[in-house]
Amino acid sequence: MHCGFPEIRKQEYLLVLYSFINSSNNLIKGMILLQANNNYREVLSKEGVKSTKHRNAVLEILESADIPLTAEDVFLKLKEKNVSIWLSTVYRTLETLTSKGLIIKSSILDDGRARYELNHNEHKHHVVCICCHKMISIDECPFGEYEKVLQKELDFDVTGHRFEIYGYCRDCKLTNRISL
Repeated sequence: MHCGFPEIRKQEYLLVLYSFINSSNNLIKGMILLQANNNYREVLSKEGVKSTKHRNAVLEILESADIPLTAEDVFLKLKEKNVSIWLSTVYRTLETLTSKGLIIKSSILDDGRARYELNHNEHKHHVVCICCHKMISIDECPFGEYEKVLQKELDFDVTGHRFEIYGYCRDCKLTNRISL
């Protein structure tokens, strides 16, 4: 046993960390250890959202994704799994899950399309290929010390930030899709 949890395989359980600001402007944080077959019922219930097959399916798609996905990407992956759903339902579902803090919406490319990923409450950034739009997560953050400086010098409490680096990925450079 580790930390009070039984030894488990990744496929059997899902650890969900969450945070939100309640109506009294208090930051609430917590975590839930779910059995995978719970289909996110506890997480959705805790946020006051009904557990539906479409919401569960969208969460499963985002959980299995290595990179943030557009609504269209989510829709196509759902169709590949033979889920009967309209694109407008995917958009509404993504907005609902975003408003509850279960997923993160970002618009880090200049193509005007939002991308979504599960909110693991992890601090990460991305490098983005401006040719093929590939996004690669990076774990290092250059702003940790700078946030302390801002707090000290400006009495400014940083609650978060986003950081993206744009350039060309290895594949695009190798296939000569770009000319520098």
